[in-house]
Amino acid sequence: MPRLPRAIAALMAAAVMFAGCSADPSAAPAESTPSSTGDNTAQPSPEPTPTPTEEPPELIGGGTELFPDKRFIALYGHPTYPELGALGEQGPEEAVERAKDLAEYYEKHTDAKIIPSFEIIVTMASAAPGNDGNYSAVVDFDDLDPYIEAAEEHDVYVVLDLQPGHNDFLTQAKLFEDYLKEPNVGLALDPEWRLAPGQVHMQQIGSVDAAEINETTEWLAELTAEHELPQKMVILHQFQLAMIQDREEINTDHSELAIVLHADGHGTAEQKLDTWEALQRDLPDDIYMAWKNFYRQDNPMFSPKETFEVEPKPWFVSYQ
Repeated sequence: MPRLPRAIAALMAAAVMFAGCSADPSAAPAESTPSSTGDNTAQPSPEPTPTPTEEPPELIGGGTELFPDKRFIALYGHPTYPELGALGEQGPEEAVERAKDLAEYYEKHTDAKIIPSFEIIVTMASAAPGNDGNYSAVVDFDDLDPYIEAAEEHDVYVVLDLQPGHNDFLTQAKLFEDYLKEPNVGLALDPEWRLAPGQVHMQQIGSVDAAEINETTEWLAELTAEHELPQKMVILHQFQLAMIQDREEINTDHSELAIVLHADGHGTAEQKLDTWEALQRDLPDDIYMAWKNFYRQDNPMFSPKETFEVEPKPWFVSYQ
């Protein structure tokens, strides 16, 4: 039997307790009916059957915290633009199988649970300003939903990736509030595509300050707490230090969230490792490191074994 929504369950519990009460406060109490044994002693009313409480939702792999017993291997991309990453190179069901196959390659290189994942671009940086002038195109929910549904059905964690253009991260995050109310859906902020007034994509690399990140994470933490959800992943993309201003002021105190820094530069192994080391300097405490492998741009692309030999071992690895 499906679990009852909490509001309905509460009403049913109240109805059970109310059944033995008179609707008229002035009505006289009913006379007791003699028992078949002739005992006229009033019998105690039976205790109401307690309504089962709904179990709080858990993460894929169990529990309510993301780390340290889980690591995530993800396909990155847009549902309808395969050129933007591996996720959109096939349909939702095939993407699930591909993510699971990737995850299996990593299982022998760690004792942690490996969770197959999607990182889905849900607002895409665009060359044209669009009707709202923000240089950011919101995904068609009809294209997004099949990936969300397939992920939920097959135990694939989902991260929604924002490329806001001239918009701000909080405004765009709120567009996906219903998705973020799900227990296995997190959020990614991509400052490369966060433009300042007068800027245009591909002419410069965007950036964001810690204040805007903190405003967004505070909202997400409150949403997570309000709906009694397990801990959510928040990924911050970065490959140049200037992309996140005042990084030392990022708030990592929300227990509802796990903040992950995603080093998503590409190139040679030496270049990628240099970026990896640079991004860790003066990194605030309680931020977890993540790695990206590029099928086309890396020369060569790291194998699963090589990826997990990087120090520290990445908590989240995506494939673009």
